Amino acid sequence: MILDAAAISLIIGIVVVIFVLGVFFTFVPVALWISAIAAGVRVSIFTLIGMRLRRVIPARVVNPLIKAHKAGIDVTINQLESHYLAGGNVDRVINALIAAQRANIELSFERCAAIDLAGRDVLEAVQMSVNPKVIETPFIAGVAINGIEVKAKARITVRANLDRLVGGAGEDTIIARVGEGIVSTIGSSESHSKVLENPDLISQTVLSKGLDSGTAFEILSIDIADVDVGKNIGAELQIEQAQADKNIAQAKAEERRAMAVAKEQEMVAKVQEMKAKVVEAEAEVPMAMAEALRSGNFGIMDYMNYKNIQADTSMRDSIAKVTNDKNDTPKK
Repeated sequence: MILDAAAISLIIGIVVVIFVLGVFFTFVPVALWISAIAAGVRVSIFTLIGMRLRRVIPARVVNPLIKAHKAGIDVTINQLESHYLAGGNVDRVINALIAAQRANIELSFERCAAIDLAGRDVLEAVQMSVNPKVIETPFIAGVAINGIEVKAKARITVRANLDRLVGGAGEDTIIARVGEGIVSTIGSSESHSKVLENPDLISQTVLSKGLDSGTAFEILSIDIADVDVGKNIGAELQIEQAQADKNIAQAKAEERRAMAVAKEQEMVAKVQEMKAKVVEAEAEVPMAMAEALRSGNFGIMDYMNYKNIQADTSMRDSIAKVTNDKNDTPKK
């Protein structure tokens, strides 16, 4: 069957119309516009087209606007679109505003948007304002005055402070401050037994210090979950001090011994020097005696008396040596 030119033109026209309508409905969110009108939200179709041109996904703005309108929250489409362009999560902001309204918490859109742009989960913050959160610290060790280590674990009940959520410190700061308070309280206790008897003393002391200032939370209570006794730090320090004193004393004794050895060696050197001088002097005696004999100052009888004295001295030395050997021999 051969189609005439009029039929071909009609088919081409229908295809073109379908294509144009497809492109139009793809670019212009007509269904979203109809949904907004049905929900009582007046949004111009040209506003939706402008969003497309500004590379804004219309559903990400219009759907939260419909939700806010149904919840009775007064926001404009420009506010939502500007927050979307700033990189915020529009849907989460609207959910947070609805949750705050249901809980009778005063929260403006500007504050909510600022919290969201600051990188915090604003919906979680609102939920934490209604249902406080419990933060559990690890075991924190402190040393009492008597030197015994005490370990304590605390549970901190906090509520989000929406006014300080932007720029306020987080959970790590709360844990650090509570840990510092626990260490200070344990350290000021005279004995570890007092801490074990009254663990609530720690929580009362720490809670009275106002540790939540400058943070994004309000501390409701601090409860001590567990208390344990650790090492005897005082005894270990005393042992280490005694060991250090011992090492110092040993070093000083070694120094004195080295000095004594040096002095002894010095004395031995002096004795050897003196012995050398004696030997040298004794070597000059025969020469002096020969000179005296030649000059007539020393007679033969004098020489004989000298030899007798030497023999007598040698005999006495021999007797003394034999006596000493007998005394040194052990008796059986």
